Amino acid sequence: MATVGRALVILVGLSVTTAALAAPPPWSNSRHNRSYDDGYDYAPVVRSEPIVRQVRVETPRRECWDETVESRPHISDPSVGGRTLLGGIIGGVIGHQFGSGRGNDAATIAGAAIGAGVGYDSARRAQGNSTQEVVQRCEVRYEDQYEERIEGYRVTYEYNGREYTTRMAYDPGAKIRVRVAVAPAEG
Repeated sequence: MATVGRALVILVGLSVTTAALAAPPPWSNSRHNRSYDDGYDYAPVVRSEPIVRQVRVETPRRECWDETVESRPHISDPSVGGRTLLGGIIGGVIGHQFGSGRGNDAATIAGAAIGAGVGYDSARRAQGNSTQEVVQRCEVRYEDQYEERIEGYRVTYEYNGREYTTRMAYDPGAKIRVRVAVAPAEG
């Protein structure tokens, strides 16, 4: 039995030694050193400062106001046209009464022109020289405002006892993913 016991001890010792030799060394790509599997690791962020820039923003604003304008009667108004025509006819008849021959024609034309002017003025006075009305005017004006915008973050992190600073588009939080590259030392 002692021989069997010794053989059993030797067998157990050989299997433990074989298992230890078959295990990869701790510096290789083992499961307990997973962060180096894909060439990345995580480093704690020491500080993260926003990079702020002032930006001018033009804001359109519509401004309206009331304006008083004068309006005059239009010539196309029937009462103005009618009075002007009637004044021209009466003036032409009166002018025709003066002069003779060629002077008669000139007096008729002059009487018609003067009568038309008197008729037009009479129509304008009847309607009032001008009326005032309130018109709303509007205009778009641009107002400049300044806003602060975050363009990115200046991130300082620590890895293997050294501090590094980089610029990122976002705040990474408490830790940052870093690429780890290991190369053999030459010489």
